[in-house]
Parts: sequence; structure tokens; C-alpha cells
Amino acid sequence: METFGQKFMKIYDRKILSGETTFSRSGINKNDFTRLCIDGNYVFSREALEIIREKMPLTDEEFESLAAYLD
Repeated sequence: METFGQKFMKIYDRKILSGETTFSRSGINKNDFTRLCIDGNYVFSREALEIIREKMPLTDEEFESLAAYLD
């Protein structure tokens, strides 16, 4: 099964490459991003994911696919 980090990075990379967002506009906390890269089991908090949803922005489908890891 795909981890939260793998799923998130696929979405993030696609949005960065398309020019849709940048790290500084994405709403991602640097510490969260670092932890996501280092810890394969790390999952953003719901609050962090809500900020990213708005700032990146994430589609409803993208958000739901990531929020599924919170439950």
C-alpha cells in the first residue's frame, strides 16, 4: 500500500512541475516537509492538510485521498 508520503509527493511533484504552486506558496511547514521526507510513517495533521488544501490548492479528490490516512 502507498504511504501518505508517497501519495503526497506524487501530487506535490505534479503541481510543482506544472507551475501550479511553489514550496513557498504551498502552505507546507518546513518541519513537516522534512519529517515527511525522513519518516516513512509520518502523516500531516488535519490542520496542516487543510492549510495545504487551500494554498496549494488541492482538488477535492486529492484532499480526500490524503485525508483517508488521517482516519
